[in-house]
This record gives sequence, structure tokens and C-alpha cells, in this order.
Amino acid sequence: MISVDGVTKRYGPLVAVDSLTFEIDRGEVVGFLGPNGAGKTTTMRILAGTLQPDEGVVRLDDEPIDENLVDAKARIGYMPESNALYTEMLVAEYLTYTAELRGLRGKERNRAIAAAVEETGIGDVYYRPISQLSKGYRQRTGLAAAILHRPELLLLDEPTEGLDPNQRVEIRRLIRELGRERTVLLSTHVLGEVEAMADRVLIISRGRLAADGKVAELIEGRSTGTRYIVEAEGDDIVETIGTLPGVSHHTTEEIDGRIRLNLTATAGTELRPTISRLAAERGWILWELYRERASLEEVFQEITGEPKTEELPTPELVEEVA
Repeated sequence: MISVDGVTKRYGPLVAVDSLTFEIDRGEVVGFLGPNGAGKTTTMRILAGTLQPDEGVVRLDDEPIDENLVDAKARIGYMPESNALYTEMLVAEYLTYTAELRGLRGKERNRAIAAAVEETGIGDVYYRPISQLSKGYRQRTGLAAAILHRPELLLLDEPTEGLDPNQRVEIRRLIRELGRERTVLLSTHVLGEVEAMADRVLIISRGRLAADGKVAELIEGRSTGTRYIVEAEGDDIVETIGTLPGVSHHTTEEIDGRIRLNLTATAGTELRPTISRLAAERGWILWELYRERASLEEVFQEITGEPKTEELPTPELVEEVA
């Protein structure tokens, strides 16, 4: 549905996005990850058409969006990280104003607002001032504004930022539901949310694409291997298990007369059946045997391999400095 081909964006000497290339198919929910300063927000602004790249092109259904930005923006819903709302307005006033900016009038506008209010669950606060809304309801209001015109592509930049755990769960549920009918690109620092919502993950580092794939595939393919915990009683446990094919590293400790091994095996190795058979054959008492599930956080740290840095300056800040 949307393709990014060799996109580069510079802020003076700083290269925020560097020859970035990827594609997103219609109907996908894609997580967009990267350390602070990696270029996520800049990329989202370029995809939304609010910022133009210095090089490269963004295409929507094979048509460059800069050739007809008005038509492209009519097909895109964008909720920026700041989610700037007019706090002096009622929710009803804000959505009416947003709908009119989108060219919706009369019955069409009323139907669009009613559908967005129902989808985002803000009916209870519809006639309340935005200034009196909780952070969660403000995020819902921003989502409602982003989907008023029934966009085919929804761009969400840090939609759960600043929410408490209960509010995060509600927004995650809402985004999953919105993703049933739309293509969604979701930028977030909360990696657990990506695992819960996304079909696929894009990871960028220093403005370049560092990884692209399904969450499970990225976790299984990590180079650091697979970890196992074995706790057992018996003879020659360490010597036997520690030298199994595929075991690259192990540490041991003694707990109440039992041996506890922490094993690291090469990627793709499955040790549990072998260890179970050895325990039966040698009469070991097996207290514990499990394979640790790798996390997306470990994959992220391995792929990016860089400390967090401050976000690159926005164009407005660059202009002020200049």
C-alpha cells in the first residue's frame, strides 16, 4: 500500500533519515521502533506528507504522494506524538472543526463524527471541555480526529505516551480494533505493545533500516542464541549437559543439593527432548526444565547496539538556531 524508497532527510549537518527503504502491505499493522534520535518521528511526518524528504520518494499505491498531496492526505490519518488539541473547545466542537477541515459537511460530517465517537468510545465525554479530560480520553479524542475521514492508512506516533497501565491496555485494544479495517504504522518506545499489536516490526537505527520481519521471526533469529534453565539431582549432570551439541555456554550453581544450569545454545537448537531422555536414562530427578522466551527488548538492543540519545531537532528548532 505504501512504499518508502531511498528517503533521506537532513536538518543542517544532521542526517535524521538516511536512504530509508521499506514497504507496507494493505491491512498490515506494523510496529516502528528505534532508539531516541533514530529518525522515527521524522519518518512519520514524511509519510503523513507534512514534511518533504530531501531525497527519495514515498508512494501510496505506486503513486508518489508529493504529486498530489491533497489526495494523499485524504487517504491518511495521522496522530502526532504531541497530539495537540484545542483544550478550550468541547470534544464535540473539536471533532466538528476537524471534520470541516477534512471537507466533511452536513449529514456526511455528522455520520463521520458519530462513527468515530463510537469506535473510540468517547461518547461519555463528547460534551466536555478537552481541558477537563484525562490523558487517556485525550488520546482517544486524538484518535477520533485521525479516523474521521475513514483513512486507509493510519499513522500513530507514540499513541500511549504518558498513559497509566490501565489506559495503555484500553488504547492497545482500541488500536487492534482500528487495525481490522485499516493499514496501521505504530511508532512506540514500549516494546511490549508492539508484541501485543503488530503483525510485523521495522527497526531503524541512525536513520537506517536495521531489521524488518515478524516479531517471532526476529526473536528466533537473534544471534545470541537460546537460553535454557535446568535444575536436577543426580550424577555427572554438568559434565553431560554442558557438553551437549549446540551448547555454547553454561554456568552452574548449587541450590539445596541440586544442580542448576543456565545454558546458552546456538539459535535453532532444541535441547529439551534430549535432556528429558538423559534424565530418564540416568535416573536424574528433574526439578526444572524450561526454555526462556527471548524478548523483543533483547532483539532491539542487539540490533541497534547504541545508547539512547536525544531526539534530533525539529525543523522549527533548526530554523530558530539558524
